[in-house]
Amino acid sequence: MGKVYIVGAGPGSVDLITVKGLKCIQQADVILYDRLVNKELLEYAKPNAELIFVGKLPKLHGVIQERIHKLLVQYASKGKVVTRLKGGDPFVFGRGAEEAEVLVEAGIPFEIVPGITSGVAAPAYAGIPVTHRDLGSSFAIVTGHMREGKDDSIQWKGLAESVDTLAIYMGVGNLPYITEQLMKYKRNPQTPVALIHWGTTEHQKTITGTLESIVEIAEKEEIQNPSMIIVGEVVKMHDKIAWFEQSKQLQEISS
Repeated sequence: MGKVYIVGAGPGSVDLITVKGLKCIQQADVILYDRLVNKELLEYAKPNAELIFVGKLPKLHGVIQERIHKLLVQYASKGKVVTRLKGGDPFVFGRGAEEAEVLVEAGIPFEIVPGITSGVAAPAYAGIPVTHRDLGSSFAIVTGHMREGKDDSIQWKGLAESVDTLAIYMGVGNLPYITEQLMKYKRNPQTPVALIHWGTTEHQKTITGTLESIVEIAEKEEIQNPSMIIVGEVVKMHDKIAWFEQSKQLQEISS
């Protein structure tokens, strides 16, 4: 019997994977990797390792996930060391728990290797702390992957009223609905908002506005996924400590 490591690859930058996560890549016989995993990480794999892309495609999430389950069981049952490489953290909107359940049912040994999640890393690289002694003492991570008129189990009222900082994943396509819900439940329309596109990578771009203005700004700047949405007073820190993008600008000037 082999073993499966369900590994968080981090938010995008190769340097932000954990030491244990990197060891799992180096030791794997088989690596199943997602769409948002930095492909440079695969260069650390053994020369004879089998690399299998299992990124999700629109309208095929269920089919692909079922295939992933079968591949994990299939290879581990053959005595292989399998690394399931997932963007961010496998237990933060990563379906890692579903894959672990399948392995439990199949009697296959596994480990969960946490990764740095984009909801913390992307704002950090944009100079935005998710908590701040003066600006925000509570923090929530939220999925923005929903559509107006569909089942929406998110407790927008509680989030609007009770949480200082919101980190919203996969929400750019639903940005008008998200801002509408927060303002509907009395979140101040002037609450600062940031969108961080390709956070922690050389392509990172950050735009800021308010709940009232961010939709128009995002459309003008043509911001798309993958992007993190950060809502809260902590966004005000971006202008002061946007260290990563400032360092990129200095490098461009010096070159």
